[in-house]
Amino acid sequence: MLKRRKIDFGASIERLKTSSIERKKIVSDNLDLDYIRLLPQELATELLKQLEDSIEYLDGEFSKVKVFGKWHQIPRQQAAYGDEGTIYRFSGVTIPAKPWTEPLELVRNLIKEVTGFTYNFVLINKYRDGKDHIGEHKDNEAELDKNTPIASLSLGQQRVFVLKHQDTRKKGPAKRDIAKVEVELQHGSLLLMNPPTNSFWYHSLPPRKNAPGVRINLTFRKINN
Repeated sequence: MLKRRKIDFGASIERLKTSSIERKKIVSDNLDLDYIRLLPQELATELLKQLEDSIEYLDGEFSKVKVFGKWHQIPRQQAAYGDEGTIYRFSGVTIPAKPWTEPLELVRNLIKEVTGFTYNFVLINKYRDGKDHIGEHKDNEAELDKNTPIASLSLGQQRVFVLKHQDTRKKGPAKRDIAKVEVELQHGSLLLMNPPTNSFWYHSLPPRKNAPGVRINLTFRKINN
């Protein structure tokens, strides 16, 4: 049986040549995305393993959301890390951030180097299999810095990220025919949702029977508390 080669994650991050990272721009009506192949496969797999070994996911009241006045268990696992005193409020829940772990801080520093933005919070979603998902929503909470893009790092199972313009959900003359945007989120990829995307577009990660593997998603945010 072949032994898994041990990787020094910190040293490997420092050696990454960010100037040669592959990037792709995706644009539409008030939509501005950057798709970046951030981590090589071996390094992305090492990060996924370290997160699986260290992340403490929320439970109890922190693992539920309020929808139309009723509490529901979220169909995934969730955790929050960030600067001391940082909290995040959404769907009736107030989540306090745990202190940064070393792998998370290394990734945050790498994303700052690549994007030029400093983040003080990361929301982690673990999709245990293809049944775990997140419904259509906007990341438009009041405490989010509107001038800083949300940086979403995907690890593990490749899944389809779907964006729909808010005007396609309207009725009557206000309804517009705008094509939805689908992005295949590959292992080790970084998606930047640049302003004003979150003001106009809903996004989701639908269930996928043909995507049975584990996926961990890190969404780095700038929060003004």
